[in-house]
Amino acid sequence: GGNVLALNTWGAEAGPHMQALHFSFAVGAFVAPILAKMALGGSEFKDLPAAEKTNQSVPRSVPTVSAVSALKRHLGADFLWSYVVIGTYLLLVSFFFLILYSKGSSARDKSKASLQKCMFAKYHYVLITLLFIFFFCYVGAEVTYGSYIFTYAKVFAEMKENEAAALNSVFWGAFAACRGVAIFCAACLYPGTMILLSIVGSALSSSCLAFLARYPASLWVGTAVYGASMATIFPSGISWIEQYTVVQGKSASLFVIGAALGEMCGFHHVPVVMYTALVTSAMTVVLFPLMYQVANSPGESDLKSTSESEDRKALLSNSGFNEDEE
Repeated sequence: GGNVLALNTWGAEAGPHMQALHFSFAVGAFVAPILAKMALGGSEFKDLPAAEKTNQSVPRSVPTVSAVSALKRHLGADFLWSYVVIGTYLLLVSFFFLILYSKGSSARDKSKASLQKCMFAKYHYVLITLLFIFFFCYVGAEVTYGSYIFTYAKVFAEMKENEAAALNSVFWGAFAACRGVAIFCAACLYPGTMILLSIVGSALSSSCLAFLARYPASLWVGTAVYGASMATIFPSGISWIEQYTVVQGKSASLFVIGAALGEMCGFHHVPVVMYTALVTSAMTVVLFPLMYQVANSPGESDLKSTSESEDRKALLSNSGFNEDEE
């Protein structure tokens, strides 16, 4: 919904606004674990009874039922306020949207929107399907890597827990920072250029991670570059396809469904995380040129433009608007 709203509001100039929308998501993904850790506050160990802290017959990683109950009560109170704060924030945002909606579109605005948004590409459904697969691969790789890099670093790279956590933060921090920079880059770069830079960066970094991850320096650099490379693909992809065909609610929903399926189908076996990143990067490298070729194939633009012009004149004459007024 937010993607379509941004496209309908700013049209051809939606690039920076689309990047800003997804930048807010990236900031939330980066900040949420930090806030959760602050809410936990190390309570897992503090709330255990003293006898359990010293009793060698009971492993500390498996607390008793009474300790778990006490921990649940304590954390429940902390997280209750977290949900209250988040719910209040969402209610405030919804209130502003309600004000905008109440002052919103008249019949004339809807007529203008329909006039501006009636051009479909000849291969509209092919483009939608290809971008669906593209987002399936991209989000699957993003979520798989972001979810399992901590475990990979601890188990296979033999990092300490704080180092593995820092590596995870590097990925999401680079992801969020690059989305913030992309807000300004989108004002001077075409969406296709940003996608091309992103898939080249993800291909190079995933290759480095797949074959050189045993070296700590390669793991750190590769993770940072991979996170930065993945940042702009989703918003740029939606802005890119809007240049060639109409993106309506159903189309945008299909993109999100593809992304959600990518999250569900991500590989959950830690040893193949790096190879998953490499394979999905290779898939995006193949898919984007294919989409570009389809989008720029000879279509029926002249015929549709003529039809659009005739419909436009008929609608204006029937509605009483002239060219100057519109």
